[in-house]
Amino acid sequence: MSEIMIRFDKQGIFYDKGIAAKILGKLQEYLDDGKRGLRVMHVCGTHEHVIAQAGIRSMLPKNVEVISGPGCPVCVCSTADIYKALLLANDGHMIATFGDMMRVPSEKGSLQDAKARGKDVRVVYSIDDAVQNAKDNPSREVIFFAAGFETFVPVVAASILAGPPPNLSFLCSLKTITPVMDLLLSLGNIQLDGFITPGHVSTIIGTKPYDVFANAYKMPIVTAGFQPNDILLAIAMIARQVRDREPRNENEYKGIVKSEGNVKALELMHDVFDEATVVWRGIGPVPNGGLEIKKKYGHLDANARFGLDTRTDASIGKNKGIPPGCSCHLVIMGQIGPHACPLFKSRKCNPQNPIGPCMVSDEGTCRIASLYDEDQSE
Repeated sequence: MSEIMIRFDKQGIFYDKGIAAKILGKLQEYLDDGKRGLRVMHVCGTHEHVIAQAGIRSMLPKNVEVISGPGCPVCVCSTADIYKALLLANDGHMIATFGDMMRVPSEKGSLQDAKARGKDVRVVYSIDDAVQNAKDNPSREVIFFAAGFETFVPVVAASILAGPPPNLSFLCSLKTITPVMDLLLSLGNIQLDGFITPGHVSTIIGTKPYDVFANAYKMPIVTAGFQPNDILLAIAMIARQVRDREPRNENEYKGIVKSEGNVKALELMHDVFDEATVVWRGIGPVPNGGLEIKKKYGHLDANARFGLDTRTDASIGKNKGIPPGCSCHLVIMGQIGPHACPLFKSRKCNPQNPIGPCMVSDEGTCRIASLYDEDQSE
């Protein structure tokens, strides 16, 4: 453990060794000195990054398992949405998107492939950059390809309400986290003792939406921050709930997350977007699992402006968007760790040559495991 702690310090991660030791002691106590096991899932790419970077799994008792669920918005972006962006690029329009979307593979290639063929696909660092591109090119159609969870949705909503240039539209692949949690539990093939919910999403939606999991599913819930001790404490809090047989919806991140969330941000979201059944890559259709631009803002919706739904190849995404031999769908669902995928084991899929979507983004479970050489199956 001392080597891990030294690694924390060198990487500049806030980490109080004394507090961590106390948390681990309490966790052991709640587990009845190891007689009781624990299986916890988180649904946040940032949490997974901290867990792997800090070596948290190696610190936990052997009978405590922390599973990475569908917490990477780029990884679950459907291949149909990528195909739509490629269609627009092939039509000669400008596509603006964040860098981690560029290399995400699909049945029809990636946006990086389109750029290599001379199509106008540009990496931007904010929606403001896309707005500026539209202003600088008034004779061109500019489409901002937006993928993300609720953390990002208010930013998109604010841009739409601000009245963007008439040649700018939005191709949205926006997901909501609680419906997919509900879907995972309803499937019944993943045995869990609790969920760690994402702190940044919860700053927007609050903790109230998680009440249903504690009340209806009797599933312990803890919303956690992003330092190693936050995550250790969240695990211990779930273990305490399991010991007491009192599932609750608890908030470890109280300094940032409020039960009601960010009311202003939620108003923006509800003004601009409607909930919709959307496809999560590797999972399939998730009822109310995403957001669509309301009809009153349809002139800014690239789907409506360019008739994309009628142009999409019906075969796209039929295999859930997972390439042959790739196990990203099982990784996304938390059914296996990256090292159980044959492409990961053989190193055929790697950050330089990503075959599956989980290897592309910094929040992708496979990319994180590759970066820190962490085997979740241990």
